[in-house]
This record gives sequence, structure tokens and C-alpha cells, in this order.
Amino acid sequence: MAKPLVFQFGDRDLSFAMTKVDRSKLYGYKEIEVLDERGRRCELATLANDGRTVVGGGGTGLGQVSAEGLWCDKSELKPCDLEGHEIHPVASSFNAPVKLFDTATAEEYLNHNIRAVYQLQTEDEATDLMSELKRGTIFAFPYSYRGGLEADAGFLLLSEDGNVFLAVGSPTKGEFIGLQQTAAAVAEEDSETDETDLMDFDMI
Repeated sequence: MAKPLVFQFGDRDLSFAMTKVDRSKLYGYKEIEVLDERGRRCELATLANDGRTVVGGGGTGLGQVSAEGLWCDKSELKPCDLEGHEIHPVASSFNAPVKLFDTATAEEYLNHNIRAVYQLQTEDEATDLMSELKRGTIFAFPYSYRGGLEADAGFLLLSEDGNVFLAVGSPTKGEFIGLQQTAAAVAEEDSETDETDLMDFDMI
């Protein structure tokens, strides 16, 4: 059984089981299976740059090299931001109870690109938390499944049918181009075309 996610609300710790809302479970899915002339299933392979070598599944990998082209061990690398400051990894949200203090408005929630949704269920008596969610409160907190360099934005909210959901996403990044401007009307210059410059296709 998967490890539950624990929330701290007030002076209580509430444990929730998580079930991912998968798009394939909602709408179904289809797969394309490719078979050879004998009915055997084909597997995807990669053609190397030499145009002759075929590399099967598991035959390729990723690695890190320095600017000089030397191999780098992953343990020796340190993540940095664009300014060169070291980034300190965040811990998994399952390592300690998630404190439900901060809230978000509906507009703030909608300003995020949601990439994962989980349905939460608990056997604990969560009367106070459920009452707060029924009032339309959306709790916001940093969320990280396995831990990593940065935490995602997590939102705890209640649906109309009374189910508790955890939505995970990141802020929408909009770029401002400029104010809308009306194109200026430019007077079209009068141009007289010399009929002698026109080609007569009857001459061809």
C-alpha cells in the first residue's frame, strides 16, 4: 500500500490515502500494436548516427560531461540557479506532516497549470477540516512527491460532491508583449502607371 499523505490542521495530524485521477481511467485509451509477418510483436529500436547500428531498448543512457568533455559523476554536481547560487533540494512531502496554514483564492488557483490530480480519502475524524473546505477554502502548500530541487504548488480543495482532491501544478508564466495599439491610417499615394510599361501578352 502506498504511503499516506499526512496533513497537520490545528493540533491534529490527519492521514489521507491518495488515488491518482488518471485521464485513461476517465476517458479510456487505445494502443497501437505492430506485428511482423509471423504475428510477433515488434519493439521500438534506435538507429545510430552511422545509419547501420540498431540499438534496442535499454541500450542507451544519459550521462553528464563537463565543458571540457570529461565524464562527471552525478554526486559531484551541484544545482545552481541562473545567478549561480546553489539550490538546496527540498524534502519529500511524505517525510513530515504538511501544515495547512496558507490559503489561496480561486483566481490564484486558476493561475496555475495543474498537471496531476489526486483524490484523497481518510479514516480519521476530519470534521474541522471538512467544515473549512465546505466553506470554499483552498489550502495552498509546497508539494514534492519524491523530493528534488524545487517543490510544486499543491492545493487542497473540496468538490461539489464532497470529495477531497489534491491538485499539483506550477504557476502559469505569461509574458507581456505590449499594449494593444490601433494601426495608424496611412494615406495611399496616387500612382500613375505608364501603359507603355505594361507587357502585352498578345505579343508573346
